Amino acid sequence: MTQNIGILLFDRVEELDVVGPWEVLAAWTQQHPGDGFRVATVSSGGSPVTCAKGMVLTPDYSFSSAPAWDVIVHPGGEGTEVLVKDEEHLDWVRSAAPLMTSVCTGSLVFAAAGLLTDRPATSHWATLEFLEVLDPTIEVRPDDRFVDDGDVITAAGVSAGIDMALHLVSRFAGSSRAAEIKHYIQY
Repeated sequence: MTQNIGILLFDRVEELDVVGPWEVLAAWTQQHPGDGFRVATVSSGGSPVTCAKGMVLTPDYSFSSAPAWDVIVHPGGEGTEVLVKDEEHLDWVRSAAPLMTSVCTGSLVFAAAGLLTDRPATSHWATLEFLEVLDPTIEVRPDDRFVDDGDVITAAGVSAGIDMALHLVSRFAGSSRAAEIKHYIQY
């Protein structure tokens, strides 16, 4: 049975928060289909989104047309400023997948959704204080590139998102597989 990894797209998402993890996860899933994972993109309505620096990306799925997700990667970017206040989006986040991962300010959305209550977490260095503002129970880890707390993983900025994606490969397919993908993408 194939497990589905969804990478969320939304207006003003940070390009490399999407494309960095995509590179790792797509290289893995395409080169090793026997590992049983597939990666795709998803947005709320399924329409193309304009990223923070102007790149336009077209998702594979809308929320309503998507398969059941096993893992979600929630990137950050300027668009999270809207998402932390969007109750419909926060409801989706709370039930999107058994394993929720974030890159950069995606963790702020997780905090607003209540996913980080009484948990360790990280975010982009410039927004760490907002984690505490959104939920003072969060154990903010400013020096960690990513924090794996079982069913929630948060990563700091762009390159930490790549590290987190490699961690996912290691978690699901072993450290030698992750090392192979790291070498392949020359990271």
